[in-house]
Amino acid sequence: MSQNPVKLQPGTPAPDFTLPDAEGNRVSLADYRGKNVIVYFYPKAATPGCTTEACDFRDSLSSLQGSGYEVLGISPDGPEALAHFTGDFALTFPLLADQDHAVALAYGAWGEKLVRGEVTEGIVRSTVVLDPEGKVKLAQYQVKAEGHVAALKAELGV
Repeated sequence: MSQNPVKLQPGTPAPDFTLPDAEGNRVSLADYRGKNVIVYFYPKAATPGCTTEACDFRDSLSSLQGSGYEVLGISPDGPEALAHFTGDFALTFPLLADQDHAVALAYGAWGEKLVRGEVTEGIVRSTVVLDPEGKVKLAQYQVKAEGHVAALKAELGV
């Protein structure tokens, strides 16, 4: 097992990235400069918790965007799995494929976690909110899928 990564701290610049979306298009964090961005990391497309969280973001997207926030979901899934997830649940924001988990690692969202009583390595469900300059506004790790988006909206005043 590797050591758990360093968590991002408010006020620090977020690591830049470019990843493929569900259609294979390259999406860069730099494309979102000038906007607040919610980058959330989830373990696996179409699993129960990840579906709950993605649908909550989908259902909250208009209020988030109305308050100036864009949403990007990142997982280790490949573009094909993301395309199915997007289509099956009518997701209306980009899902990005971090297949080598380099971005998750850079964001502190990859490490040891407990799954069904066993220590394993993988995505630690996390949300990082960036300001228009690309600095970390808020970083939350080991969040629960259920109710997370509502709590995040409350914290952001949306």
